[in-house]
Amino acid sequence: MEAWKAYLAEHKDRFLNELLDLLRIPSVSADSKYKGDVARCADAVKQAMLDAGCDMAEVCPTEGHPIVYGEKIIDPALPTVLVYGHYDVQPADPLELWTSGPFEPVIKDDKIYARGACDDKGQFYMHIKAFEVMAKTNTLQCNVKMMIEGEEEVGSANLGKFLEDNVAKLKADIVLVSDTSMISMEHPSIETGLRGLAYMEVEVTGPNRDLHSGVYGGGVANPINELCKMIASLHDENKHITIPGFYDKVQELTDAERKALNDAPFELDEYKKDLNVTEVAGEKGYTTIERTGVRPTLDVNGIWGGYTGEGAKTVLPSKAFAKISMRLVPHQISTEITELFQKHFEGLATAGTTVKVTAHHGGEPVVTPTDGKAYQAAAKAIKTTFGKDPIPTRGGGSIPIIALFEKTLGLKTVLLGFGLDNDNIHSPNEKYDIANYFKGIETIPYFHKYFAE
Repeated sequence: MEAWKAYLAEHKDRFLNELLDLLRIPSVSADSKYKGDVARCADAVKQAMLDAGCDMAEVCPTEGHPIVYGEKIIDPALPTVLVYGHYDVQPADPLELWTSGPFEPVIKDDKIYARGACDDKGQFYMHIKAFEVMAKTNTLQCNVKMMIEGEEEVGSANLGKFLEDNVAKLKADIVLVSDTSMISMEHPSIETGLRGLAYMEVEVTGPNRDLHSGVYGGGVANPINELCKMIASLHDENKHITIPGFYDKVQELTDAERKALNDAPFELDEYKKDLNVTEVAGEKGYTTIERTGVRPTLDVNGIWGGYTGEGAKTVLPSKAFAKISMRLVPHQISTEITELFQKHFEGLATAGTTVKVTAHHGGEPVVTPTDGKAYQAAAKAIKTTFGKDPIPTRGGGSIPIIALFEKTLGLKTVLLGFGLDNDNIHSPNEKYDIANYFKGIETIPYFHKYFAE
């Protein structure tokens, strides 16, 4: 342990600067114009693995963006930890809301501001640096395999096939993931579940071309108006989703489970203040913690059509579009929810319009066990470095690949995240506290130590 701490202290500045260099690469997987940058980032991750002490590392091509794999096997008889993360990032739009360049990382108030700082470059890089700490001090007590992909932000479309094709290579005892958050540094927590996802795009078409709103307005259906009515009908007055069958497989929590969930530290006034809202909203009968962690949702992620440029153009559009995501809870199945949504939404088409629904990607909800040795090792590691037991929580986000790890590799997952809910992931001014970055590097070796024991 003293060797870990001494090595970390000696190389702390380098560990930070290396992360900043990684953040400068705009590895946006959703936009084809960044394809070269995504590939460049994969090469940088491979080199980082080799420099940290991996015996081998490789960039593995897929039909989309590559997966980076590295490993160090010190003794086949010892436990093996498979680390998963992703080096791709969300688009930085809207750029005008950033206070600094999204790919020009800056440090303000001991926080790193950059796209990918928390999600997930800062978090997966903790594992590479923690591995380096152990490898360079000859204190590695588990075999380590690392699989860092480049398509998580677009649904991990090619990772499932990679798992199927590499079951033997990826053989391990547990998957360790840092792509989640904790309540706070004062109240460390471990997420024990994640919601699933069904992501759709809808298109409403009216006339065969854009029309003059004075000449034709009032005479034909306006696709934007109709789309807005259709979207509004997807919730009732209690914010309950109106798609028939949507809740059929949702398992309600027991009173004891709801109480335990709501016992986690949460200040509603601080929550509202941070978001600059006067009131919260959501499904009637549930708290904010429940709404954002254990209840399914339906949200519009983007909507457009007609003229959106500067000034005015009196146009009645031919088409209107929206992107809609649904977060799912245990027992809901993404493909079933996709079918329910498509049937219902297409049935909402009004006279004079046609509706097209395109499914983009999805993933299944997961609940990770808290009674296994891997979770206990993570909890003990947190207690060692934070001085207190972690609080088990449910995460509202989705990591679709977690369910595939269990289905394809037969492996459970531990979600050892060090982000914070206010890190602005997927938003302008994404950040990651330097203290959290180094706390992760300090904690991860303890997980390996306790898991090996």
